[in-house]
Parts: sequence; C-alpha cells; structure tokens
Amino acid sequence: MKVKTSRPRCKIVVLISGSGTNLQALIDAANIQGAAYSIVAVISNKADAYGLVRAATAGITTRVVNHRAHTDRGAFDRALMGAIDHFGADLVLLSGFMRILTAQFVCHYRGKLINIHPSLLPKYQGLHTHQRALEAGDKSHGATVHFVTEELDGGPVIIQAKVPIRAGDTSEILARRVQRQEHYIYPLAATWFALGRVRMANEQAELDGKPLPPGGKLETLQ
Repeated sequence: MKVKTSRPRCKIVVLISGSGTNLQALIDAANIQGAAYSIVAVISNKADAYGLVRAATAGITTRVVNHRAHTDRGAFDRALMGAIDHFGADLVLLSGFMRILTAQFVCHYRGKLINIHPSLLPKYQGLHTHQRALEAGDKSHGATVHFVTEELDGGPVIIQAKVPIRAGDTSEILARRVQRQEHYIYPLAATWFALGRVRMANEQAELDGKPLPPGGKLETLQ
C-alpha cells in the first residue's frame, strides 16, 4: 500500500531593514498548525533593525549583511546571495528591505523573489506612497504583492488589497489602514507559493495554472 506523505514545508528567507511588522505577520502565519511554509532565516542589512528582535524571539535564525561593509552594490548582493543560499531558501521575501537589488541578484532568484509595496501598483512606485495618494485626491489606495523583476516595483502582480481613502485622512492614518491589509495579503501570497498555487511563468503571475490579470487578484477591503 502506498503511504501518502505530507508536502515538505516551503523554506522562506525574509529580508528586512526595519521594524518588521509584515515580518511579524509572516511569523504568526507560519506558527499556525499545518502552515505550508517555515521561515528559516531573517537577514537584515542593518544590525539595529527591530525585525531581528522579532525573529530571535520567535526562535528564527538571524543574520546581518551590512551594505556599508562592501565596496559596491554588486559586492553586497553577492554576499547577500551567499547568506540566503546557505539556508537553502525556496522563496525569498522582501519585507521593508530598503536596498535596490542588482540584476544579478534578481536573476539568481527569478520566480522565487517576492516583494510587498504600499500602493496599488503601477501607481506610486518608490517612496512616500500614502502622501502621494492623498495629494493626488485618490478615492482609494492599497498594497500590492508582486514578483520581483529588474524593473523597480514593476514585476508581475500576485494580489492587491484596496482600501478607501476617507475625509480627514493623514498619511499616518492611511498607512495604518493599508498596513492592516498588508498583514493579510503577504502571508496569503506566501502560502499560495508554498502550496504551488502561484508561480511566475512567461513574465506573468499565474494562480492555479491560470494567468492573473495585470492587477493580480484584488481584495477590496473596508
């Protein structure tokens, strides 16, 4: 009789630069019984990133690869790749990782490198997204989980969460509203990848073998 074996947990390495609120959401999801992935390491380019404390508290191995200790972006990325590959990562997640990655790095992890960005891409690539949405008079804003390609914040979208912009919103209030949804969609996308449901093929994201639209799967939240 053939014995059915469970699927091995997807091994994730998370890259951070700061406090790690999305990292905490990923950790919490990984701790749920039957979770499809495990976080095998958290790596930061800053030794004082609070996300390292979150990881250590959860019993996750941490590493610091200081970008200032390397002569250029290429040297830093090679050191970073060495650290990631040491842990045998199946998936690399960027979670507030504030470094622009070289094409060499992106190509090395093509199809298994995912980022979360605080806007409804392709709107507001880069920084200060919440203030830019308010200044533009937008009625809605949100967050995007996408595969990383050589184009900054331009890779195939997996999922977006849209939230309303309300009268009297400040960038701080809007950021908190968006962040709550980030904490939902990032672990969800990671789980889809871990289960083999989502992948990048032919320069676009696919979910359950079907190409996703340019904006990915959309969650409209209040």
